[in-house]
Amino acid sequence: MSETMSLEVQPRHETGKNANRRSRAQGKIPAVVYGGGRESVAIEVDRKTLVDTMKKHAGENPIFLLKLGDRERHAMIRNMEVDPISRQVIHIDFQRVMMDQKVRVTVPIELVGTAYGVKTEGGVIDFVTREVHVECLPGEIPKHIDCDVTQLHVGQHAEAKDLQIPAGVTLLDEPERVIVSLSHARLEAVPAAAAESAEAERAEPEVIKRAKAEE
Repeated sequence: MSETMSLEVQPRHETGKNANRRSRAQGKIPAVVYGGGRESVAIEVDRKTLVDTMKKHAGENPIFLLKLGDRERHAMIRNMEVDPISRQVIHIDFQRVMMDQKVRVTVPIELVGTAYGVKTEGGVIDFVTREVHVECLPGEIPKHIDCDVTQLHVGQHAEAKDLQIPAGVTLLDEPERVIVSLSHARLEAVPAAAAESAEAERAEPEVIKRAKAEE
């Protein structure tokens, strides 16, 4: 489940490209907090503090307790803007959340076990859908959702309804959405094509020889 991470933030008194550039030069990340029926607030976060905090708490949907002076507010990251060259985060959108109100998020899927069809039938796994949409309380967001593939044979597949959804979490995707499928390895097509090509090469000299003989 999601862990709550405390994070000290500071108000941003200046906004705009130049102000944001100065903030980044000082090791800060410009950000904004919105939602929760309140006005948006411009803030900035210390880059090193944010990185160190996130390293200690693994998860796709962390919950932050933003501390601004004597005010505290739970929030989630809804968008992180990344510089295409430096790959550093240059802006963050935080959305306020209420711990007693459900939120909608995407959660990654993890495959569990080795499929029977892979071990004994020469099958190959095709991981079709790698994340699903769910709804739950902020404190109950799972880090991942398991998909057990051990019983899959070649020609079979697992759907969203087969996922091991934790208690308190509601799946929002279609129950029939294919998560993973198992099929035969397609190796016959390449030798067949090569054989056809070789046959064509053998036939061509025979035609040439026959034409010369007739002349």
